Amino acid sequence: MSTSSNNKKTAIPQLVLRPEFEVSDIEQAQTSEVARKLSTLERIWNIDGVRKFVILLSLVVAWQAYTVGFDVEPLMLPSFWVSFSTLIRDLFYSDLIWKVWFSIKVLLIGYSAGLFLAAVLILWATVSRFGSDFISMATAMFNPLPAIALLPLAMLWFGLGTASLVFVLIHSVLWAVALSTHSGFEGVSQTLRMIGRNYGLKGFGYVWKILVPAALPSILAGMKIGWAFAWRTLIGAELVFGASSGSGGLGWYIFESSQNIDTDGVFAGLFMVILIGFFVENVIFRNIERRTVNRWGMQR
Repeated sequence: MSTSSNNKKTAIPQLVLRPEFEVSDIEQAQTSEVARKLSTLERIWNIDGVRKFVILLSLVVAWQAYTVGFDVEPLMLPSFWVSFSTLIRDLFYSDLIWKVWFSIKVLLIGYSAGLFLAAVLILWATVSRFGSDFISMATAMFNPLPAIALLPLAMLWFGLGTASLVFVLIHSVLWAVALSTHSGFEGVSQTLRMIGRNYGLKGFGYVWKILVPAALPSILAGMKIGWAFAWRTLIGAELVFGASSGSGGLGWYIFESSQNIDTDGVFAGLFMVILIGFFVENVIFRNIERRTVNRWGMQR
């Protein structure tokens, strides 16, 4: 019994050879479908903007159907059509357009100043180890700190006005952009760094020609995060400044509407905030990504 069991263990399985087929006539040969011509509907659906528009339209239809079908109290939740009509009316027949321009103007000032200071800190961190340690420590301290929490100090130091708004906007932008850019620079491969040094690049030229292109996805991500933080902070700060000084931008428009129990105006102001954010995110930043990191094959 032991001998038979050993024979079973040491038995080598026989190889099964599959028969080969050869097609002598090339016209009879068949290949799988490599590329298929898309239908018109499929080509339209592949457009990114079309898919997003369908999602947006679905939300609008659901909102309108809910408010009309369930007879919701307009003071609590007005229908989409009423809120949108209020937005169009105040844009063209009221001062909403000027309030929007005031907010955008302040946002551009604060956002540009935050980017400039972040660039200065990043250059310092690139050439100095102490600068790198400073960014790591400062971002750990100030990045989690909400900018709106600095609003009382800004009002005390700069008074009521644009300067206080710019101060809190700089805080919103500076640390988010500095952290993302610094992390992106640290992630640049040593191969690219050695290529830059072999070409004799130093200082600003080394940063601009080697580090910035390699870390551009992280830089753009930080810029988008900084933009979102700044936009939210501005609207919240304008609510406080508007309540104090009686003037302001889009945030003050929302505050006025809420004090007048004008729910349609509140939703109209929120629409404007969303539309501006959607435009910046999906038009400005998206086009920058398509012309840079997408074209370079760094991002899908």
